[in-house]
Amino acid sequence: MTVTPRLAALAVVLKDNHVLLVRRRNPPDAGLWGYPGGHVEPGETVAEAAARELHEETGVSATPRGTLTTIDAIHRDADGVLRHHFLLVAVLCADPVGVPAGADDVHEAAWIAVEDVMTGALPLSADVDTVLALARRA
Repeated sequence: MTVTPRLAALAVVLKDNHVLLVRRRNPPDAGLWGYPGGHVEPGETVAEAAARELHEETGVSATPRGTLTTIDAIHRDADGVLRHHFLLVAVLCADPVGVPAGADDVHEAAWIAVEDVMTGALPLSADVDTVLALARRA
């Protein structure tokens, strides 16, 4: 199996000392909490993809404000075989509108207290806390 790196966007949304997270339904992060996001479609900017995925997965709309960071998400199986490689672009989004509800490929969506993320109170995807720290300084 040949694995090609895929470009994906993450929507990072803060509100009243909370961050909007989703619990993933599918591998590679099934059951873990992370940012709404997904693949960038051909002809779509990363910012547009972040806003689209945010709405598709949570029902919340927000305005992309800028890129926070990029993350190489590389997943190998127990034998070291490469299974997934994503280049994730975290996009800070502002002025959220709507009540989060899980849809598409997520079990649930919720406003999670920043403190719960930073203390590891939930099972998180890699780098959620690091990206949150960047977003809080932006």
